[in-house]
Amino acid sequence: QVQLVESGGGLVQAGGSLRLSCAASGRTFSRYAMGWFRQAPGKEREFVSAISGSGGGTSAADSVKDRFSISREKDKNMVYLQMDSLKPEDTAVYYCAARPSPLLIDQAYGYAYWGQGTQVTVSS
Repeated sequence: QVQLVESGGGLVQAGGSLRLSCAASGRTFSRYAMGWFRQAPGKEREFVSAISGSGGGTSAADSVKDRFSISREKDKNMVYLQMDSLKPEDTAVYYCAARPSPLLIDQAYGYAYWGQGTQVTVSS
């Protein structure tokens, strides 16, 4: 069982930055690929970014790949999403997710554990 707790969301102006954090429980953290997803009001949950269990592989949605970066600190069981040049369309609830495999994927169905989400609001 893995428990995930996100933090770092908030209100920011367009062009600003935020850093989301995800704290994971469990002693086998490196066996899990980690992902960030987001869901805006009235829209389906969508993939944002993911990182492999080793941290050596990453993936990001085209809409964010030049602005967001994902990283992890294995000794601290932490995953981060650095978000720069934020746009109003980035406004959503952001979720951290853990996949019981070290291989990353960009499909939500592959992630078994989810955090409660953190709100990110970007004003124009």
